[in-house]
Amino acid sequence: MRPGEPGGSTLGDGTDRALSPVVGKTLELGVLVLLVALLTSTLYGGVVPEYRSAAAGELGDRTLARAAGDVERAVPPNATGGLPDGQAAVAVRASVPLPDSIRGRTYSLVAGSRSLRLVHPHPSVGGETQLALPDRVRTVDGAWESGAPAAVAVRANATGVHLRLVVGE
Repeated sequence: MRPGEPGGSTLGDGTDRALSPVVGKTLELGVLVLLVALLTSTLYGGVVPEYRSAAAGELGDRTLARAAGDVERAVPPNATGGLPDGQAAVAVRASVPLPDSIRGRTYSLVAGSRSLRLVHPHPSVGGETQLALPDRVRTVDGAWESGAPAAVAVRANATGVHLRLVVGE
């Protein structure tokens, strides 16, 4: 039997050439999909999470430094004790801008022992800084939660200056 005759083979007669471009393009597309899948899994498996953690750590450090500076600036320069008990010499309330979240999660800033600590659920975010406060500041306490308006309430009386981190305007 000859090619082209009824019941004969069609291989090698030149009519299968139309299949070549289709098979070639299909293989090219398969290689491209494999390359994109490999690149995506590499980036999201290692590079992107590490970058997010590093960026979140930096944002946490900047947030802590900025909040500490705002707390330190809230202390009035002329607030001294010496007044009778209960009489307030100075009452100040200063708002503090904070990011709503760090690395997509809420966090808190907690004051105590003349320091400010950032508490975050991710281990790469957090820290503590000592506040540079004058000796007349007796107490620093309170906490801020992200996403809520934050302020520093300052009260000066006969016992000295007292700072409290409060939520609300």
